[in-house]
Amino acid sequence: MESPLPADPRDLPAPRPIRELPDELISQIAAGEVVERPASVVRELVDNALDAGARNIQVKLMAGGVRAIVVEDDGCGIPVQQLPMALKRHATSKIGSLHDLESVATMGFRGEALAAIASVSDMAIASRTAADAHAHRLDARSGELQPAARSRGTSVEVRELFFATPARRKFLKTDATELAHCVEAVRRHALARPDVGFAIWHEGKLVDQWRAASVEQRIADVLGEDFVADSRPFEHSAGPLALTGRAGLPEAARSRADQQYVWVNGRYVRDKLISHAIRSAYEDVLHGQRQPSYVLFIEIAPELVDVNVHPTKIEVRFRDGRAIHQSVRRAFIDALAQSRSADTAGVESAMAPLGFAPTLPATLYVAEPRPAYTAASPSSYSPAVPPTAEQVRLSLVQHEALWQPSSAGLPGAGLAAPDAVPEVTRAAAPSALAPAVPLPRLPDDDWPLGRAVAQIQGVYILAENRQGLVIVDMHAAHERVVYERLKARLGSAQIESQPLLIPVSFAATAEEVAAAEQHADTLAQLGLDVAPLSTRTLAVRSRPALLAASDLVALTRELLAEMAQFDASSVLERAQHEILATMACHGAVRANRQLTLDEMNALLRDMEATERADQCNHGRPTWRQLDMRDLDALFLRGR
Repeated sequence: MESPLPADPRDLPAPRPIRELPDELISQIAAGEVVERPASVVRELVDNALDAGARNIQVKLMAGGVRAIVVEDDGCGIPVQQLPMALKRHATSKIGSLHDLESVATMGFRGEALAAIASVSDMAIASRTAADAHAHRLDARSGELQPAARSRGTSVEVRELFFATPARRKFLKTDATELAHCVEAVRRHALARPDVGFAIWHEGKLVDQWRAASVEQRIADVLGEDFVADSRPFEHSAGPLALTGRAGLPEAARSRADQQYVWVNGRYVRDKLISHAIRSAYEDVLHGQRQPSYVLFIEIAPELVDVNVHPTKIEVRFRDGRAIHQSVRRAFIDALAQSRSADTAGVESAMAPLGFAPTLPATLYVAEPRPAYTAASPSSYSPAVPPTAEQVRLSLVQHEALWQPSSAGLPGAGLAAPDAVPEVTRAAAPSALAPAVPLPRLPDDDWPLGRAVAQIQGVYILAENRQGLVIVDMHAAHERVVYERLKARLGSAQIESQPLLIPVSFAATAEEVAAAEQHADTLAQLGLDVAPLSTRTLAVRSRPALLAASDLVALTRELLAEMAQFDASSVLERAQHEILATMACHGAVRANRQLTLDEMNALLRDMEATERADQCNHGRPTWRQLDMRDLDALFLRGR
């Protein structure tokens, strides 16, 4: 292959002289980072208005912001003698030292936005302080300063964006698309600052307006009443960190990630660490690739977060990212824990004497003989004593052998039932559909999921409550009950590992090798023995006994990547839960099992007392409510 360099050094080109770039070109280079589209201008100007203490902000647009952007506020204004300084690069009133930069609490601080915008547009600023007799208007291109009429505050006019750089203008989308981005930029500010009123105008017509309101009212005004109805509020604090917001319910998840908002100290950000923490909290309640909706406000000491990461200020860097990850994940897990039917949380398990409760092998679940559960004697049972962590550890190894379908035809076949449950034949099952004692109609407040009335095709349970009809997916519901009990009983038990006759080795990066050495103990708790063979090779010597068919290399790489970037304890917990979810799926009652009404009611009561009972481990819904209006509509009643 011919060398790209000349063979004779004398043929090399002469070196170019190093020279200082003109200020206008420097500003245009900076504008390429700060100003991507009209929405970038709107964001920067609204940031400045909020820093000025504005209580009302007007955004007026023409042609989606390409022809004109005017942002007016009623803030403190800019003194006339400082107006020319405001347009200079790296001129700002918000920081004056390195200490100020490390603890910045304002939206803007870099001092380059106005200069960058002025370099790619025709811009003017009109401002008036409380001490001025009238406003003054400064033309950024000519430098001409003239008297102007306006009340206290500042108006920034940006016309013909990118007229000086036509190549950049060609990359803009249609006016409608650019307008949508501008509106979204204001929406983000409006959600973070409910104490400020916002109005957006386009071509002289009002597009959106939000008056000052409470946080809850502003969220409802911006995102809609449906979002509020389909989400839960949460609060979580840990030392200097405070988290508030709303977590969308899994059943209200969307196909796109267009309702995911995170602010750090009032600044809208996109952060992979936070996104991963939230997604992991939704892992076993979200189906497929659906995207959750949420609003998260993070308040943290300014010195613990670096906002000087990107010119657009949309990225941040936390001093203790793992602690942030753990706190965010815990806040969302707690918010999602309560089921919609959990009004009777704390009700004792009704399924222990019926073959459902022993979600661990029978050898580890010892139940004393007791009368069968009936509605006439609801307190005649009590849950068996949970096994110890060591017993759980053993059960994780033995479950495949012990969780075999029972030929006895029990309703819980596929689960090892306690010795107290007598055997029944399949022929006896149909006659058992009538309960020993008729079920009384208890107050609806006591039974949110109602009382069972029938079983459909051995798959669904029908129940009646105050609202109307409840339809329950029997397997999905019991799978969640089993899964949550397994999680509660696992504790600090270690997943049993199976040594490999021939270790599996693979080429690894330096980061993967370092992560394997640093998190060796955590990997061992998952049943993985991963050791370096060289500086660029790792060997897997053991694997989790329950994951015999898994791709060990892919599993190990995924775990190492997450442990290197995120909190190792949360990665450990998530991996353990994946194994328990597999166990719960195998252990849950299967379709075509005939249940008695007592057993159906027992499952309903356990659902009411189980966290996250609205979805199974795979995120599918476990029950649906049809109220009387829905039923009347099916039969055209009242029409």
